[in-house]
Amino acid sequence: MAMIDLIKEIAIASVNAGDPTAIMYGSVIADSPLEINIDQRFTLDVDLLEVPESLTHYEINLHHNHKYTDDGSEGTTGFALPEEPIVIRRGLEVGDRVILVRVQGGQKYVVLDRLVD
Repeated sequence: MAMIDLIKEIAIASVNAGDPTAIMYGSVIADSPLEINIDQRFTLDVDLLEVPESLTHYEINLHHNHKYTDDGSEGTTGFALPEEPIVIRRGLEVGDRVILVRVQGGQKYVVLDRLVD
């Protein structure tokens, strides 16, 4: 066997042994704490997942009172905005399909994004 073939063989074996990254698809089966099922083969819990900020829940509450006038009168006190918080970004929810990348070594999985149908 030629030296170059031996080096190629060692390099391929090294990559395979290192468990290189892989793209995977899954479904959220629980949202608190987060659990994602991968191809109905196994389930990843929150300890194995890295979730970007863009997939986390974020809401703000802008509800407040203030004096205002609509017709030039002295003014009345009223609610300016709805009582319910405004959802800026919804987090992952049960039933969401996601695309993930397995980090080399398979110890962590990065959730890339939510999939749409």
